[in-house]
Order: sequence, then C-alpha cells, then structure tokens
Amino acid sequence: MSGQNSVKVRRERNSTADRALDILAMFSDEQPVVSGALVADRLGVGRSTGYRYLQSLVSARFLEDAPGGGFRLGLRILELARLARKTYGLSEVAAPVLDELAQDTGETVILTRRNGDLVVCVDRAESSRQRVRISYDRGTVLPVNAGASATVLFAWTEPEQVRELLAHTELEKFTDRTVTDVDKLVERLAQIRSDGYAVARAEVDPDIVGIAAPIWGTRKGEVVAALSVVGLGSRMPAKTERALIAKVRLAAARISEQLTVVED
Repeated sequence: MSGQNSVKVRRERNSTADRALDILAMFSDEQPVVSGALVADRLGVGRSTGYRYLQSLVSARFLEDAPGGGFRLGLRILELARLARKTYGLSEVAAPVLDELAQDTGETVILTRRNGDLVVCVDRAESSRQRVRISYDRGTVLPVNAGASATVLFAWTEPEQVRELLAHTELEKFTDRTVTDVDKLVERLAQIRSDGYAVARAEVDPDIVGIAAPIWGTRKGEVVAALSVVGLGSRMPAKTERALIAKVRLAAARISEQLTVVED
C-alpha cells in the first residue's frame, strides 16, 4: 500500500470512529432511541450512509434494534459501563468535586470515611488562594468525638450502637470545646441528623471551623463518607458560614449521586 493510500485509509478510519462516537453521544434520558433519519440528519449524511454507520454499531453490539423501531444502546455498552464502574472508587468520583469546592470557597476541603470505630481522612484539596494548617492530612486517623468531619459520619448510626462504640473508646479532649460526655455527644449527633449537616468550632484545632455533610451510598440511610470545608473561624462570619453550609451540602449531594451511578 502506498503512503498516500495509507493516509487515506487512516483518515477514513478516524472519520468512521468519529461518526460512531457522534451517534452514541445522541443518546440521553430524553432520547433513549434514535432513528436512521435522525442520525442522517444530525450527521449531515444520506440515509443510506447513516444506516450503514448504525449497522456497524449493531454488529459490534454497541446498538441493537429497539422493539418499537429505531435503535437503542446495546449490551456491549452495559459491559463497558460495568468495567468502568469497577475502576472507580470514592476518591476518584469525589476528587473533581473536592477541587472545585476548594477553589470556590477558598478553603481546605477534606473527604473522610468511617472504618468501624475509626475515622480516616482519605483525601484533601487545597485552595490556591489561601491555606490553613490543620490536623487532617491524608491517612490521618481522626477522633470520633470531635470535628464536623467525624461526627457527621456517626450521626445516622443508631444511638444504641453509638453508645456501645463510645463505651469502648477513649474520648480525648483537644480543646475546651471538645465534647467528651457521651450523653451530650449523642444529643449532638441527633441534632446533626435533624439539620442534615455538622458545624464544629475549635473542637480539634484552635480557631478552626469545620462544616461537613454526609455522602450517601446506594443503600437507604447509609452514610459512606463525609465532605468537609475547613478554615479559620475569622474567615467564617455567620453569613459566610450559611453560604458554605449550602455549598458543602450541594457538593456532597453531587458526589452521592455520582457514586450511586458508579455503584449501581
């Protein structure tokens, strides 16, 4: 094959691949089925050409004939989705949201998970505008009784289970604001559950405020992680705090929704 013909074949192959991707991108919740006429119109090609593209995707099992006519996504798409889900974990799903929230708020954002009676910081994003020294580095084990990041993880656990866990845990006092009384801590968890978020002021580090919201798993009522914004109290007057609460809750909801898709 001559060099000129080789270039021509590569161009045609790339063009065909681009057309296939364009067709797959046409599918959405509002457009679960596409017709040959729609494909031809969107691609700006004749119907016979559009139908040829469709048949190639059907042969490769990316598409299949829809019962009422037209074409729907095929089993090969489901297989690829399953493989994609296996490669994603919580950190991968959450990382873009953490970065976006850190830049938006100008504060440090952390992701925490609970493992039995332990709370672990699994990821962290820093604002490019300002930084603050906190005790939450990746891999750090956090106290179960202090800080928004930890308490929000236990707020949706049955009170009896919380009491049993705390009965075998030494509750350390870090500042004057750290709660070490089990009854008061259980009351606080109930308030967090009612509010849907947690705010902690100088409970672990002096002058540090944390605002956290739960990240939900696929099982009803299952909190799999917590998303928190952490910063200096002097930068968080009441009006700013209210705005940050809304942003944290929205970001946590986004991660929950994306995580549900990944784990489904």
